[in-house]
Amino acid sequence: MACEAWERGVFTLAEVRLQEGEPLENALRRFKRKVQQEDIIKEVKRHSFYLKPGEKKRVKEALARKRNRKKVRKEQD
Repeated sequence: MACEAWERGVFTLAEVRLQEGEPLENALRRFKRKVQQEDIIKEVKRHSFYLKPGEKKRVKEALARKRNRKKVRKEQD
């Protein structure tokens, strides 16, 4: 979702309009929820530095191993 937008160069941030009579805290809460749902923070962190293709592959494999270990541990319990 956000990754495709990033690659196209059309990356927009979440937008929340303050409704009439709405406290700022509620609008801020809606904004935070929207940012979290759209994985904006994750995408920005991912694109903040360059990873070589080999490094990217190693990171991906390490995450897969971690997921598998967690899955096995959960099945044993």
